[in-house]
Amino acid sequence: MKTKLLLVRHGQTIDNVNQIMQGQTQGQLSEYGMQQAEQLARQMATEQIDAFVSSDLKRAYDTCAIIAKPHQGTIQTTPLLRERDWGDFTGLYIPDLKDKVWPANVETMAHMKDRAQAFMDWLRSRYPGQVVLAVGHGIINKAIQSVYYDKPMHEVPKMTNAEVRILEL
Repeated sequence: MKTKLLLVRHGQTIDNVNQIMQGQTQGQLSEYGMQQAEQLARQMATEQIDAFVSSDLKRAYDTCAIIAKPHQGTIQTTPLLRERDWGDFTGLYIPDLKDKVWPANVETMAHMKDRAQAFMDWLRSRYPGQVVLAVGHGIINKAIQSVYYDKPMHEVPKMTNAEVRILEL
């Protein structure tokens, strides 16, 4: 029995607009980000969704809560869906990082892919044969797709805020 994953990136945040490296900070949806989530909730309102899963970071959880509301769904959170840990780059203005040497405490791509695989394994075992909507973040969602399609990360197209991609696990 395959698990159908509706993989979603959280709505736009205030830090997205201000080009701040959020990493594993909680983040806050912007007004537009809430509208994006509400639009997606309307689009998904008639879809069969058996379970809702979210990163345990606020920006993803709030997006998931808006989408789950028409379904009266409860949300299971997991740190496996957290965004990449940017270490000492966290909270900095992204354009200023262009030529900077990466600090040693930035989470590696290998670790991201291990988390992505662990998330998919967890999802398959916990929700076999079900439709699961999961809200994550740009880079962890990219890592999930990289592992799923067995492609390098740079070959996976970037997800826009509140975008959905469907994977059959």
